Amino acid sequence: ISPLTPPLFAARVCGGACVEVDSDTEAVVGDGFQLGCIYCKMRGEVRAKASVDWYYRSSDEPEKGEIYRYQNQRGEIMDPRFEDRLAWNGSKGTDDLQDGSIYILNVTYNDTGTYTCYFTRTLTYNYYEVQANNTKTVQLNVVSRLTRGMASILSEVMMYVSIVGLQFWLLVEMIYCYRKIAAAGEEALRESE
Repeated sequence: ISPLTPPLFAARVCGGACVEVDSDTEAVVGDGFQLGCIYCKMRGEVRAKASVDWYYRSSDEPEKGEIYRYQNQRGEIMDPRFEDRLAWNGSKGTDDLQDGSIYILNVTYNDTGTYTCYFTRTLTYNYYEVQANNTKTVQLNVVSRLTRGMASILSEVMMYVSIVGLQFWLLVEMIYCYRKIAAAGEEALRESE
């Protein structure tokens, strides 16, 4: 691209990016809820194959048990308590998974507990393979209705205060400019007489 190329034509093609964000932790009874589990691959050009295993442990259970497995582009519900209530909501159409999220349909109070996501990725290089693992834990709390955090409330209040403040400032600027233009117009009329 030459320095004389207009910016409109200087755009380059770029690929998507992967960002590992934590899952939400509060679900509403009767609604659906996504358990997030993202494990980004650092080098996009390396071929890889991954599988995801989800485990669940309620507060009264001594050990966690496997509830869902996704590998070879197929998901399988492993726990009868979640039969017909879990759906794959992660990477689709590829064995190179980066998003291993699942979706719980019709959340119940019994779904409260600790969910653990195990990512197993095999990176394939020219002469060898490397296995990389990652674990994410989500402590899910089921409530009758969502509660908003104080930060959310404050940010919304500040947003509205900013909007009102900026509109007031714009009004003051418009009045100031109008007066200045009107005064210059009157001055021009006086000089022309």
